[in-house]
Amino acid sequence: MLLEFLQKKNVDLSLAEVIVELGRAAEEIASSIIQASTKKAGSTNASGEEQIAMDILANDILVRTVSGNPYIGGYGSEEIDGFEKGHEEGIYSVFFDPLDGSSLFDVNFSVGTIVGIYAGNEVLGKTPRGQVAALYTVYGPRTTMMLTVGQGVHEFLLTDAGWELLNEEVQLSGTKKYFAPGNLRAAQERGDYLQLVNWYMSEQYTLRYSGGMVPDINHIFKKGSGIFMYPGMPSAPQGKLRLLYECGPMAFLMEQAGGASSDGTKSIMDVEISEYHQRSPIFLGTKNEVARCEKALNS
Repeated sequence: MLLEFLQKKNVDLSLAEVIVELGRAAEEIASSIIQASTKKAGSTNASGEEQIAMDILANDILVRTVSGNPYIGGYGSEEIDGFEKGHEEGIYSVFFDPLDGSSLFDVNFSVGTIVGIYAGNEVLGKTPRGQVAALYTVYGPRTTMMLTVGQGVHEFLLTDAGWELLNEEVQLSGTKKYFAPGNLRAAQERGDYLQLVNWYMSEQYTLRYSGGMVPDINHIFKKGSGIFMYPGMPSAPQGKLRLLYECGPMAFLMEQAGGASSDGTKSIMDVEISEYHQRSPIFLGTKNEVARCEKALNS
C-alpha cells in the first residue's frame, strides 16, 4: 500500500524503494519492542549517552536495512560515530535516530524512529533543504508513520496488511492552545525563557510534554496546533537535539504541513550542516507560535 501511494505521487522508484524498505524496518522495530528488554546495555552512543538494549537493536535493524539497499550511498545514526559508506552507486544518504525517547522506554511511554533522506552522498556544507524525504514512526498503542516527500505530509497506520493510508493531507490549523516546553532547566539560566513559559501558563495553554520528541511533535500534527520548544542556554548553547537525526527531518515535516521551524533566529531548514552530530536549538509548531518564540527569546 505504501509503494502504491508513492507511485501515485510520482515519486522516483529508487526513492520509493528506499522509503518502503525503511517502512519494513519500522515494522520490525515495532514487533521487537513488544517483548524487548528495558535493561541498560552498559554502553554509550556517539554522543556519550547511555544506551538501552532496544537502542542497539533498533539501530542494528536500520543499519542492516540501509546498508543492504543499492540506492543508499551512505548513512549516519545517532548511535554511531561519523558517516558509514553504503553502495558505491548509491544516490541517497540516510540519517536516523533509531529510538527517539529511549529514556521513556522503561516506563512504557511511546517512543519512535526519525529518518531524514538526502539526495547525494555528502551533506556537510549543505542544509536540511537537501532532504528529499523525511519520516517518523510512533510506537504507541498503534504504530503510525508521518511521511513527506516534499508534497505535503501523509499519515499511515501499520496494519496486518502493511502501511494503510490514514490521512493524505495533514495540515496545521493553528486554533488550539498546546505547548510542549522542553529543556525547562534553561529557565534557571534564561529569564526570557522563564517569562515565555509563564506566559503560556497564564494564557491557559494545555501542557503536552512527554519528554520524547516523537510523541510531542506527533501531538501537534494530530491536534493541528501547538508549539514544541527546546532552546539552548549558556551552559549548553546548542541544546540537546541533533540537526541531522532529529531537527532536520522534523522541520521538513512541520513546514510541509503548513507550520514553521526555527533555531531561534532562522528556519532549521537553513542551518548549515557542519558536523554529523551537530546540535541545534529548535522550535516547531504553527507559524504564529514559532514567531512568538523568536520574538520573546531575541528581545
